[in-house]
Formats: sequence, C-alpha cells, structure tokens
Amino acid sequence: MMKVDHRPIDLIIKPTESCNFACTFCSSSYLVENKSDQLELKYIFDFLKKFPNTQTIIVNGGDPQMMPPKFYWDIIHHLEEYQYDANISLTTNLWKFWREWETNAKDKPWTELFSHPKMNVTTSFQYGEARRITKDRIFTEEDFIKISDLMLEKIGYRPSFISVIENDNLETSIENVRLAKKLGVDCKLNYANKSGSCGSPLPLSRIYRVYLDIIKEGLADYEWNTRQMVNRLERIDQTVCPLNRDCDSGIRVLQPDGKYYTCGAFGDDRQFEINYEQEVYGDHFFTPLADSAELHSLKNECYTCPMFQICNGCKKHISDLKETNLVESHCREMKKIAEEIEYYNLNFNIEIFNEIHEIERFIHS
Repeated sequence: MMKVDHRPIDLIIKPTESCNFACTFCSSSYLVENKSDQLELKYIFDFLKKFPNTQTIIVNGGDPQMMPPKFYWDIIHHLEEYQYDANISLTTNLWKFWREWETNAKDKPWTELFSHPKMNVTTSFQYGEARRITKDRIFTEEDFIKISDLMLEKIGYRPSFISVIENDNLETSIENVRLAKKLGVDCKLNYANKSGSCGSPLPLSRIYRVYLDIIKEGLADYEWNTRQMVNRLERIDQTVCPLNRDCDSGIRVLQPDGKYYTCGAFGDDRQFEINYEQEVYGDHFFTPLADSAELHSLKNECYTCPMFQICNGCKKHISDLKETNLVESHCREMKKIAEEIEYYNLNFNIEIFNEIHEIERFIHS
C-alpha cells in the first residue's frame, strides 16, 4: 500500500520538449533529438496520490501548448475529482492562444482552458534577437503587447513574464522591467544556467548588479527576483527557488520520458536523477542535492562570508561556476557589491523607497 506523504511540495512537469518557437537561448533546444516523447498522466496522478498536499503543478517545456488542451483538462478533472488543492501554473509563449483569435477560429480551446480558475498563465519575453518565432522572425515588443492585450481582454488579466538573461543581453535587461511597469505586471529576470545551448552560465554577481539598479530606479515592484534579493539574508527560510538551499525538500520534476528529479535545471542536464518508483510507491524521500558535498558551497571560505546564502543558494549555480572555472571571478565581483546588498537587506521597504524615488525624480525634473 502506498504511504501518503503530507508535506507541502510543488511539482514541475515538462509534458513535451517540442516547441513552436525557435529561441536561441532555450535549454530545451538541444537537449534531446527525439521531441516526440510526452509525459504520461499516470506519473502525475500517482505523484498526487503520494503527495496530496501538492501546492502547484508548474508546467513548462518545450512549450506546453504543443500538448492538446485535453491533457490539461484531464489534470484539472483529476484535481477536482480527488479534491486536491493544487493549482496549475503554465508558462507558455501563448502563440496558439493568439492564433485562435487572429485566424478567427470557430473553436477556441485555449481560451476556454485559460479561463478555468485552477489555471494560471505566465509567459515570456525579452528584448533582443534571441527570442524568435522562427529562425528568421524575432518575437518583438509589438507581438508581445498584442498577446498581452488579448489575454487581458479575453481571460481578464495580463500574464506576468519571464526573461532569460545571458551575458549578451545583460546590459539591456532592465528594459524588460520597464516594460513590466508599463503593462502593470511582474517580470522575473532569470539568469541563464549552463544547460542545452547555453555553454556558459551567467554568474549571480553580474545579474545582482542589475537588481541593485532596479531598486535605484524604483522598479522593484515589477521584478520578482529583486524582491527576493532584499529578503534573502534576513529571511533565509522563506524564499523560494532559485535561492533556496533546501530545494530538495519541496520540489520535484517530471520529464517527458518519466525521468524524475528534484531540480528542473539539473533535470535539463539529466543529472541527479532520483528513483520515481522508490519514492512514489515506496518509503524513500530523496535529497540528492543536499546530500552532495560538492554542491554545499563554491569554496570553503564561503561559510564565513555574509553573502553565503546568496552565492550558494542555488545548487545549479554552484555546479555551473565550478564546471566553468568562474568561481573566483564571481567572488571578486560579488564582494564589490556585498555592502550594498547588505544595506538593502537591512533597510529596504519597497513602498517607502518608491516614494523617495518619486520625490527625488520630481525635484530633479
């Protein structure tokens, strides 16, 4: 008999590696040659039976809209039938949703699905040439705003969006947050991991400079990771991925072939796989990242550094920097901004800071 585990947990599912875009930064672009694999619903349903207190089913890909809407309706009906509290958070380029209205299709299955109260949609956008509809067509701000407008009109809200930041687009990344403010939504600037087509990771020291600029410009209300940064040192148990050293205990990942991991980024690299059968049908609960001594810290000196929780918060970041010999350069750059990060952790209040920023801008205008 399956032993039920009542711990709160999130489940990331990647139903397919297939995508209808051709983005150059995407970790899924070069991970597998055969993109026809699709995740079987049985893996999800058995997971929910084992972990009935699952909070969120996070769907990414590939692009989730490459699966038929019925796949998600089956999950919704299962959640309702067994009275699970979990909601679905789906990250998609929304292109098929856009096309069913642009072509005036008679049936609009994605609109119906996205209107369900258990479904929440997030999308993605970033300036530059990396985000592409096809190899020859860039996904532009105009394209993005049209889709955002359509979501607001037909579903009732504008979706928040994720931007993947690499070395090539780091200097202009704050433009994405300015766009988020213009639309009145949240943006999440995620640093690129070393996965798929990305051969070199973006050290946190580089993107944290951007987060500091976001605070100074009064944009912290519109960027999720910046708000995590200013809570990180004082509230180490209350932040979530990508800066949570206890990530093994609260998240699981299912790939299209049924492979099972505790981290989506390591899952992309097919590293630290755990045994689905032993955990879901047995009594094991695996913590491979916490159990790996190599992933505890970038170097021994980190344990006495005030930036320890930030620099060593993400196990994938530790692994990537060690593999690419970027530990020392990251450390030097982080020390240059450490005092400023500590200051905002102790003194930052978004509402008060934004009020001060508006007054200063008025005085100097």
